[in-house]
Amino acid sequence: MAAPELLPGRRPLPATASADIAPHGTTIVAITSADGVVMAGDRRATMGNYIASRDIEKVYPADAYSLVGIAGTAGVGIELIRLFQVELEHYEKIEGAMLSLHGKANRLATMIRGNLAAALQGLAVVPLFAGYDVDADDPAKAGRIFSFDVTGGCFEERHFDAVGSGSIFAKSALKKRYRAGSTSDEVVRLAVEALYDAADDDSATGGPDPIRKIYPVVMVATAEGTRRLTDSETGAITAEVIAARTENPGG
Repeated sequence: MAAPELLPGRRPLPATASADIAPHGTTIVAITSADGVVMAGDRRATMGNYIASRDIEKVYPADAYSLVGIAGTAGVGIELIRLFQVELEHYEKIEGAMLSLHGKANRLATMIRGNLAAALQGLAVVPLFAGYDVDADDPAKAGRIFSFDVTGGCFEERHFDAVGSGSIFAKSALKKRYRAGSTSDEVVRLAVEALYDAADDDSATGGPDPIRKIYPVVMVATAEGTRRLTDSETGAITAEVIAARTENPGG
């Protein structure tokens, strides 16, 4: 190789903080259900005090049975997700079998650790990973959630978790409303409510926008695979949440 230093991962970064020059995305929530796991994310990206995007998508299928969402620097995060998707697909083609759910989480942790130098200069990405564990002994406990830190630390969470600037408000809402054994439909409504609460107190989290028909991205992973709710499905759930909050603004 003539000039390895010119590869994307080898280029030196500016010596200054870079957080304000790139859009940042928040907030992502993941919740386990009786038949899998649900992940949802708001649609806002901010750049300093500006709204950089009103309809960014931050939740994606990682493969047939897992989901990944990103908070942090949007461009770096979306590139990381695309590389992660390709690596999982490549592994499955080469080995003839899927990587275990825990193995997928560990691979994502390694990719995050590779971005540490950029993270220390403000271009941090913190994903949330969740999926349906096809190797689980109990299908009712097959939904699993993994969180990360910027150094690549990987931690399995119980029942629910959230990342992003609105995560503290989303998790506070989930602590009050989460019930073990809830169906996916019930958990989807819970995820939309948690994002609504996060947007209520965090300016970087976008609330539902019925005028522009911009709603959270909501995906589920079950024994049948991953599925993204349609805009009409998410819009109907959001309308129910807004109607309930109109009668009782405190939730």
